[in-house]
Amino acid sequence: MPRDASGDDATAIVAELERLAVRLADVRDSIGRVIFGQTQVVGHSLITLMGGGHALLIGVPGLAKTRLVETLGAVLGLDEKRVQCTPDLMPADILGSEVLEEGESGRRGFRFIPGPVFSQLLMADEINRASPRTQSALLQAMQERRVSVAGAYHPLPEPFHVLATQNPIEQEGTYPLPEAQLDRFLMQIDVGYPDLEAEKRMLIATTGVAEDRPTQVMTSAELVQAQRLIRRVPVGDSVVQAILALVRSGRPESAELDDVKKHVVWGPGPRASQALMLAVRARAVLDGRLAPSIDDVVALASPVLKHRMALSFAARADGVTIERLIERLCEPLR
Repeated sequence: MPRDASGDDATAIVAELERLAVRLADVRDSIGRVIFGQTQVVGHSLITLMGGGHALLIGVPGLAKTRLVETLGAVLGLDEKRVQCTPDLMPADILGSEVLEEGESGRRGFRFIPGPVFSQLLMADEINRASPRTQSALLQAMQERRVSVAGAYHPLPEPFHVLATQNPIEQEGTYPLPEAQLDRFLMQIDVGYPDLEAEKRMLIATTGVAEDRPTQVMTSAELVQAQRLIRRVPVGDSVVQAILALVRSGRPESAELDDVKKHVVWGPGPRASQALMLAVRARAVLDGRLAPSIDDVVALASPVLKHRMALSFAARADGVTIERLIERLCEPLR
């Protein structure tokens, strides 16, 4: 294992990573008592949070997306709030606003009232139903970790994460997320139906007299420490090269695959490489390993890249999918 400054430092990092891996196993166990049959979704959500990023959860109604966010907040000790996005939702409804108040002396002044964005875990439910103006206000918060109201900046709490949901079926009355905002999400997590056994356990557990409640395993301060530790996980040159080769091969300008040149309108930018680097580190730690491998790059390629690529209309007419293209881009790495 590479050394930071001395062998003692490397030994200390190994010990911290091993303790973190044990704690994360407890986190997954606690979540698993409430969320049934969504092992990959839970894993990707934890990878996103450990990497310090935001996630876009896409799935039809009734798949426990809201419950997942609430459970993550409870288990990780985060202040969690929820916003139901609608076309008439205004930026001030999320960010907050200034109100004019009159003090006891009769002097008037403005006081800032924070909105729900001032939380550690914000759930933006059906984010594509919010207007472009409201989406752009949320974009600043996601990128800068602060908001601007009436010319004054207000820092957001640490940590700050947005888990947004989107319904892939009903698109009437929605506003597609712009590419700039999609790129701010570290991962796109597709939430599918649970298998038969998981749905059976869920059915029995949720229709009885009492339901299991998630128990807190970590604190927000411990999550911040874990995020800083994950950034110190060593990454081998082969993994770095694999990340760069994969991301660059998805760009029409530098792609070698003819299908990418023909069907992809725009490909992943440098932020995709950064997201993939953080994600593979977090996945390794979550699995109890001290360093990521190329297998981690392949496993996380689709959730990290698919919302950062766009197909042409001709590609859609020909039945070409982003998922299939990414699979082909990963073939040289297997």
